[in-house]
Amino acid sequence: MNIILIVIIAANVLFSYKGFNDVSFFRKYEFHIGSIRAGEQIRMFSSGFLHADMGHLFFNMFTLYMFAPVVIDHFGSFSFLLIYVGSLVFGSLLTLLMHKNDYSYRAIGASGAVTGILYSAILINPSMMLGLFYVIPIPAYLFGIGYLLYSIYGMKAKNDNIGHTAHFGGAIGGYLITLLKEPMMVVDNTTIVLLLAIPIVILFIMSKAGKL
Repeated sequence: MNIILIVIIAANVLFSYKGFNDVSFFRKYEFHIGSIRAGEQIRMFSSGFLHADMGHLFFNMFTLYMFAPVVIDHFGSFSFLLIYVGSLVFGSLLTLLMHKNDYSYRAIGASGAVTGILYSAILINPSMMLGLFYVIPIPAYLFGIGYLLYSIYGMKAKNDNIGHTAHFGGAIGGYLITLLKEPMMVVDNTTIVLLLAIPIVILFIMSKAGKL
């Protein structure tokens, strides 16, 4: 397994485990609008390495483990790291933009960065198939679209501490960085490029309409 991928997964596991057992540590590094606007910008990065519980951590790291090799094999380790970090930052920026006046808003999770890698991998290999529940074959692009549509539900429900808004920011980051690195994907995989844009467009329409 790629050394950068190992380091990222290890950092998520160790940082999250510390947060599971140390509430003050968790509160110090989670995404919190009030604290960020007071000058604690480190939270926009550190929150991407904290998770709500073991299930949340496992799902994110398993998804990363499944899709990261596609990006690494195609672009190389440095570009993979660029897409991962860029997606994390995009996720935090979008969350800050959409919740800037909600000073009590809190969120955690690597979902933004992982969704960026997911989107990048699908753009690279549109024909990729996944085993839903390890049994039902499903095209990866449908999984990606469904993942973001579920995130819309999570954003509207507001019943957990998971950074659903970051999913979209991360998707936008992975989407744009990948297309900037390889613009011919727009010509070669036009249908997939347009399909993956659908949830992003829906998000902004709902946001503008005040539905989120």
